[in-house]
Amino acid sequence: MEITVQWIRVSWTKQSRGGEAAARRNAASVGFTVPALPPPFAHVVRMHEQDSFEPRDGQEDLRKIDVQLREADRRLRVLPRVQPLFAIPPRPRRPPAVRLAPGQWVRWQLNYRFSSAAGIRDWSYWMDTFNIAYGPVDADVFLSEPTVYVDERGPLR
Repeated sequence: MEITVQWIRVSWTKQSRGGEAAARRNAASVGFTVPALPPPFAHVVRMHEQDSFEPRDGQEDLRKIDVQLREADRRLRVLPRVQPLFAIPPRPRRPPAVRLAPGQWVRWQLNYRFSSAAGIRDWSYWMDTFNIAYGPVDADVFLSEPTVYVDERGPLR
């Protein structure tokens, strides 16, 4: 069965935590039209503070995307991976995996806060949005409302 994956990462620093920069960041899209990609590739979109959050798209091998995808019994099990190193904000209880039937799709959002290992640089932040569809879909599928929405974002302070 066809699996369509779009991974969007928005990254910023403390400079975009308020004012106009934060307004641009918060206006960043969480879904884009998917280009035709040969399997096993995912559509990847990056939006960085230094580029005024303008989308830059590309592709990545599906095996390199931090999300578990497992097909069984005509369903797709979806669960993004969170490494212990990236545990800010704390995630003591993660939501369970989502099981998609053919024709369904999920939007799953997570956010992170980082500092340099020595604490020399300021905090940096990113938000990941995973849009994942199971079965054949139109290129604009991720511009609509998802079948399932999982908001795993936490306070970043």
